[in-house]
Amino acid sequence: MCRDKRVSIFIAYITLLSFVSKGIHASEPEFGSTRVVFQTNYGDIEFGFYPSVAPKTVEHIFKLVRLGGYNTNHFFRVDKGFVAQVADVAGGRSAPMNEEQRAVAEKNVVGEFSEVKHVRGILSMGRHADPDSGSSSFSMLLGDAPHLDGTYAIFGKVTKGDETLRKLEQLPTRREGIFVMPTERITIHSTYYYDTKMETCEDERSSLKRRLSAASVEIEKQRMKCFP
Repeated sequence: MCRDKRVSIFIAYITLLSFVSKGIHASEPEFGSTRVVFQTNYGDIEFGFYPSVAPKTVEHIFKLVRLGGYNTNHFFRVDKGFVAQVADVAGGRSAPMNEEQRAVAEKNVVGEFSEVKHVRGILSMGRHADPDSGSSSFSMLLGDAPHLDGTYAIFGKVTKGDETLRKLEQLPTRREGIFVMPTERITIHSTYYYDTKMETCEDERSSLKRRLSAASVEIEKQRMKCFP
């Protein structure tokens, strides 16, 4: 009887560990190595991508970043404790777009819904009623929003700049229908990106050693050729 009880407790424990493990995996996906920085008139916001969660969304947004699509765009919505939402690139920029920027900005992305939870800092695609209507507008979560889970595509998370988001939350707002909007323009003046894998001294040293080694081989070849 005691043995059966111990077996039951052990099975229950393993089951609990399994659920906890799944929960952690669902809420904390692995970042890719790319980081993007939005430079606003209230400070910088840096974020990373979840390519294993929403690969098509990540590819689309990052392409827009590389093209400079978000430069001069703005946050059209700031709802304290809920979201700070970036406007659609096609209509939110103050600078004109070139043909390539417009072509990418007007594309829709298939809805890549996941088990990742909407908590503060999460990046979540904006869309209309059609689940596959996301294009370039997305939200940075300012609090937990479980009612969005599984229905809006999460593709990344803020890694630095929460103090900037808190500044945005303190700005005066006005309500227009369902949207709470800042009374002044919050401009994304410029953007840039970098790869965390290339930022370490060890990587730089390894790269330098490879280049020096290759150069040494080439020099030796030329020496042997010219001075046998």
